[in-house]
Amino acid sequence: MNIELEVSGFKYEAFFSDKEINDIYIPLLKKLSHIREKKGRRLIIFLAAPPAVGKSTLAIFLEKLSIEIAKITPIQSLSLDGFHYYNEFLKTNKITINEREHALYEIKGMPETYDLQSFMSHVEKLKRKNIKWPIYDRNLHNPVEDIIEVTEDIVLIEGNWLLLNEPGWKDLKAFCDYSIFIEASEDVLKNRLINRKIRGGLSKDQALDFYERTDKKNVLRVMENRLCADLTLEMLESGEIIKR
Repeated sequence: MNIELEVSGFKYEAFFSDKEINDIYIPLLKKLSHIREKKGRRLIIFLAAPPAVGKSTLAIFLEKLSIEIAKITPIQSLSLDGFHYYNEFLKTNKITINEREHALYEIKGMPETYDLQSFMSHVEKLKRKNIKWPIYDRNLHNPVEDIIEVTEDIVLIEGNWLLLNEPGWKDLKAFCDYSIFIEASEDVLKNRLINRKIRGGLSKDQALDFYERTDKKNVLRVMENRLCADLTLEMLESGEIIKR
């Protein structure tokens, strides 16, 4: 199925195979609807994966699919990215990693550059009431507060670090009713991330250098330091998602 989606304000066409839809996504939505009915309250779902897997695209597609299928509880997709610290904060605060001091802005995208306490507060409130949710504006390169009104009974939050097994982050699992992780080989992710940078205007050498300096650390950290998920999927080199 080819479908036009809007992710972070940008429209593009995505493809999902009939096999993925019928074997994975529709059964998943039915399962979440059943859990919601059984619990009788709003569900919080985490979708975690390394960079370049397509978390945002999949989350938005699941939201759309849930609305189109009869007898499925609609879901609302949200992102962790709205909880980045503002650039002003990132540029004026530092952190030491491997005995080297970095401005937080230099490592933007790593867990240390997110306002974890604010995220926890928002998720805790979601259990009890409708709230407003921030977004990350790709044009401003900053978060924008209170943009999305959260109203649905199933909320799916996507982000790299939602199942990170490190101090502070691992406490998020207590707020999660069901978790999904999508893994992929490092080679697949490397190729996708390098090609993404080339499409963004970098040369191949520049893209490779950026991967080695930045993206690779994030890929390995997500993959190697994660909590167990209720459902683990795998992205193949083709981009297709399969069950593990």
